Amino acid sequence: VCRSNKSPWVCLTCSSVHCGRYVNGHAKKHYEDAQIPMTNHKKTEKQEKVQHTVCMDCSSYSTYCYRCDDFVVNDTKLGLVQKVREHLQNLENSAFTSDRHRKRKLLENSSLNSKLLKVNGSTTALCATGLRNLGNTCFMNAILQSLSNIQQFCCYFKELPAVELRNGKTAGRRTYHTRSQGDNNVSLVEEFRKTLCALWQGSQTAFSPESLFYVVWKIMPNFRGYQQQDAHEFMRYLLDHLHLELQGGFNGVSRSVILQENSSLSASNKCCINGASTVVTAIFGGILQNEVNCLICGTESRKFDPFLDLSLDIPSQFRNKRSKNQENGPMCTLRDCLRSFTDLEELDETELYMCHKCKKKQKSTKKFWIQKLPKVLCLHLKRFHWTAYLRNKVDTYVEFPLRGLDMKCYLLEPENSGPESCLYDLAAVVVHHGSGVGSGHYTAYATHEGRWFHFNDSTVTLTDEETVVKAKAYILFYVERQAKSGSDKL
Repeated sequence: VCRSNKSPWVCLTCSSVHCGRYVNGHAKKHYEDAQIPMTNHKKTEKQEKVQHTVCMDCSSYSTYCYRCDDFVVNDTKLGLVQKVREHLQNLENSAFTSDRHRKRKLLENSSLNSKLLKVNGSTTALCATGLRNLGNTCFMNAILQSLSNIQQFCCYFKELPAVELRNGKTAGRRTYHTRSQGDNNVSLVEEFRKTLCALWQGSQTAFSPESLFYVVWKIMPNFRGYQQQDAHEFMRYLLDHLHLELQGGFNGVSRSVILQENSSLSASNKCCINGASTVVTAIFGGILQNEVNCLICGTESRKFDPFLDLSLDIPSQFRNKRSKNQENGPMCTLRDCLRSFTDLEELDETELYMCHKCKKKQKSTKKFWIQKLPKVLCLHLKRFHWTAYLRNKVDTYVEFPLRGLDMKCYLLEPENSGPESCLYDLAAVVVHHGSGVGSGHYTAYATHEGRWFHFNDSTVTLTDEETVVKAKAYILFYVERQAKSGSDKL
């Protein structure tokens, strides 16, 4: 209808193709039109069953039901949805192979011409590169795009030397991601490096991270298959495995030595998780102090826990708020979530503390302090929680600042920190669309050179701050402010 080639959705009832929910929503209009009863003809029983409610995203192959208003993961008994998915993939692969040479020639001649945007009245090149969806891999794409816009972290990997050659029989051949040979010697760091290098170079509209996804399958069995996964869980696995691999050798040189040579990353870094420090702990690593007090004898116990991110509960009094515009009580803010995380809390009967003085489990209180703030503060809002039978999503809007998030009041020793060291500015936001953890869709917003972009798999669009602050955030990435730039605070 609108001649758009972005995010085509095909109706699984009649095969009509329309633009999806992230463009002009003509697929939804097709569904709504199908609900209008036929006036000229008497409906037969067969016609009543034709609903046109289910469609498939031709880019990500995810299935969406307009009646449920959510993405769905189940299939028919005959596996018809999977057959459609495989057919679309085969069409795309054959078209991609036959047109590769032609596309390369076009890209060489006019790669930037097709990616020009008007910003403040002047024409500028959009150098952002999307990530192709390999079958419900939006959870991975949203995290990768967010990490690619954290400059210190991204630059470290992009500056690493490439692993192209091996010793022995395979010398001179790139076999570190060869599927057919069953090669076990894969490198997550290398595929992660290549993916980051492919983004923001402006030579293509979308990059296919299939080599990285294959390595993820190899070393993270939890993420095998094409079902939807949790983006936060993937981020933690990714960072943990990058951290472990970075502690190994790299072309005969220890990567921890490479890190130590970079004074900006190694300076004052005391947060080590599972061994030596790496760029992962240098950038994302912080330290919590866990303070427990026995309510019977008053004995205080303290321990320090390193962290790469903080998982924050959305306070229960805000969980019934469905949208930002509702007026039933105060709006939930990020400060409310941080306060809930750090406030003094009495542990319930199931969490009794083993008091060493009383020699038995006693009632106690617990409080968290932040002993050391990271360079990049990653905040995960716990939107998914278990009920008696299923995992529900907390859809509450949480207000968050774009600039000047002040973490000083949560510090153990705030007097030892500088005036700017506790202020953070937002770099990226991961958003989950839909109602279920095993379904839905992930996109990300991130800022690059002063402009905000929306990353929706292979589609990247320029957006504005007003749109970003309205997002129902799932994961927030805040970067420590380096220089004085205003006094906006949370």
